[in-house]
Amino acid sequence: MKLEGKTALITGAARRLGAQTARTLHANGANVIIHYGRSSTAAGQLADELNRLRADSATTLQADLLDLDAVGALAESACSQYAGLDILVNNASSFYPTPLGEITAQHFDDLVGSNFKAPLFLAQACRGALKESRGTIVNLVDIHARSPLKDHTVYVCAKAANAMLTRSLALEMAPEVRVNGVSPGAILWPEGGISDSEQDTILQQVPLARNGDPQDIADTILFLLTNNYINGQIIAVDGGRQLF
Repeated sequence: MKLEGKTALITGAARRLGAQTARTLHANGANVIIHYGRSSTAAGQLADELNRLRADSATTLQADLLDLDAVGALAESACSQYAGLDILVNNASSFYPTPLGEITAQHFDDLVGSNFKAPLFLAQACRGALKESRGTIVNLVDIHARSPLKDHTVYVCAKAANAMLTRSLALEMAPEVRVNGVSPGAILWPEGGISDSEQDTILQQVPLARNGDPQDIADTILFLLTNNYINGQIIAVDGGRQLF
């Protein structure tokens, strides 16, 4: 129970990596605030699952992270759910291709908003509570913050900004608050799906020659939350893909 008595806000926690992170932090004793945008049913089901394991240990909060007023309200509500906040995991992210020549202002606002702007303003809004608890932030970055992904110019630039945000906040919020990041590689395929040949091409670039598992990401987040002398680091969980 490494996180017993602590409260964690996880954005985009209703499904996929966010949900596995919520389960893992909860299993280690944390009270979990499950943020969602549109996945209300999945968020409610996850909260019910966790509350059956430990009563009154999980709750849900809805917010459109592209709306800065909603971001501020989310921070305020999160800090009042369990009388404080110890952990912020910025996991929520939009991801889709934006081929050059087809990029719109809406694409830019959505991808930059979810991957850079929202994590910045949410960290700022939670700063007081996190300083008081000597808390921790973990940002979900991406290995493509360092290595471009074809047809995803806006997304990879937003994630590159997220990587610099992680390092900058680690400096700005120290010594009270630690800030680190995790960069997933091939963990879950995109929700829209990709062809078997595309999957094979990606896995050929992975020395371990296989996908990772959402638990690999959740365990790395837990490690960063519980090692009190790591700050400003971004750990790639990619099976060695960045070695190419």
